[in-house]
Amino acid sequence: MSTASSLTQSRTRISPKEKFGAYVALTKPRVIELLLVTALPTMVLAAGGLPPLSAVIATLIGGFMSAGSANAFNMIIDRDIDRVMERTKRRPLVTGALSVAEAHVFAWTLAVASTLVLGFMANWVAAGFSVAAIFFYVVIYSLVLKRRTEQNIVWGGIAGCFPVVIGWSAVTGGVDWPAWILFLLVFLWTPAHYWPLSMKYRADYSAANVPMLAVVRGKRIVGLQVILYAWASFASTMLLIPVAGMGLLYSGVAVVAGAWFVAESHMLYSRALRERVEIKAMRVFHASNLYLTLIFVSVGIDPLLPF
Repeated sequence: MSTASSLTQSRTRISPKEKFGAYVALTKPRVIELLLVTALPTMVLAAGGLPPLSAVIATLIGGFMSAGSANAFNMIIDRDIDRVMERTKRRPLVTGALSVAEAHVFAWTLAVASTLVLGFMANWVAAGFSVAAIFFYVVIYSLVLKRRTEQNIVWGGIAGCFPVVIGWSAVTGGVDWPAWILFLLVFLWTPAHYWPLSMKYRADYSAANVPMLAVVRGKRIVGLQVILYAWASFASTMLLIPVAGMGLLYSGVAVVAGAWFVAESHMLYSRALRERVEIKAMRVFHASNLYLTLIFVSVGIDPLLPF
């Protein structure tokens, strides 16, 4: 029996629940959670308090569909890589839970729907940023950069910065300096967040011929670069204090959480310098998630406080 016919038969045995789960997996929901964590607090800062409910609903629904569309297109493009990598070989286009045609329809539907939701429920500036985010992730990162340069995640990571300007513009109809500083924060944070993950899965990326920094340069260079980007992320959080008039809560969290994140990056580099010492790269990966969450939660709470 041919591989194609085997896949066809396996698809006929997929239950509606499993099919639904495959579509959800196509959106990479864990990634989307982090994107929404950055968008919603930014909206509170933009409004100087609680933002309009319509803008929040538009950003939640439109933002989810926009990011889900980009992630679905990414899985279509990367399905050959996903078959090779241990971390991704259970994705729906590899297992046959979904066909490429089904994924295309799903991705395009989400892209169009997200644009309309943001455009009609918020404004067309936010919708335009949503389209730019999809384009950047799908074309610039997935098609152009990912397989060609070790700096792929640096410039491709710009796609993950768009939720803050989508959220800000959904409230104000434009973008001001605080939003661009938060955009810069996410841009600088992304390499420090993702490169430790690439250290953990270095063999996977090497087998798939994806030139992640850990594959091309090795653990010591990665460790040093993580330090530099962690420090740069910390510096960008300090910029927000005078520009946005942030209060004591944000300022305290930015200093303490930033110092902790920088310390974790230094420990990663220290371990990378020593032979026969476990690098514990995922410790920095998870720390980076918590760090960004703490920063943006404080961004969202600070404007609601009287001090």
